[in-house]
Amino acid sequence: MDRMVLHRMEYYGYHGVFAEERKLGQRYYIDLELDMDLGEAGRTDDLTKTVNYAEIHELVKHIVENKSFQLIEALGEHIASSLLDTYTIINALTVKVTKPHPPFDIHFEGVTVELRRTRK
Repeated sequence: MDRMVLHRMEYYGYHGVFAEERKLGQRYYIDLELDMDLGEAGRTDDLTKTVNYAEIHELVKHIVENKSFQLIEALGEHIASSLLDTYTIINALTVKVTKPHPPFDIHFEGVTVELRRTRK
């Protein structure tokens, strides 16, 4: 199976368990791995035989920046289900959501959840 990978897309969103997080917001990083057959797109040089990654970026941006979730797990699940519902060419995908600055007095580069979903 072929794969398209979108690395470290950056958005500003309002997600978190604490009210201050949902009020002030912060940066989030999204990584996507999309499993699909890209053979026809490669042979024909036809954009309609693949996914337009600019459109995917806009869909993810809309979700991250216009919706609010308490958990980054829920944010990732919404991204995954939206992509599978929108793009039938995607057979499976992995969504990584990174919250680089959780509201705790600890020093690390953030927390990431990784969800793997397949078409049913």
